[in-house]
Amino acid sequence: MNGEQLTAVYRNNNEEIISFLTSGGRIISYRKALLEAKEGLIEGIQIYENEDGSIYLNPSFASSFDDFPSFY
Repeated sequence: MNGEQLTAVYRNNNEEIISFLTSGGRIISYRKALLEAKEGLIEGIQIYENEDGSIYLNPSFASSFDDFPSFY
C-alpha cells in the first residue's frame, strides 16, 4: 500500500464523524477524507452513495467506523 489509511475518528456531540486521524499523523475533515479517497490517496476505504445521492465512507475491512479509536 502506498497511500495513507484512516486510523482514528473524531465525533461531534451527535456521534457523527467530523474528522479523521490518518496513518501519516494528519487530521483531516470527513469531506477531505472523501476527496482523498476518491483520488486514491487514502487506502482501505470504500465510497458508497445512498439512494438520496449522499456519498459516504466506509472502511474496507470493517462494517463501520464504530471500532475505530477516538482522538482528542
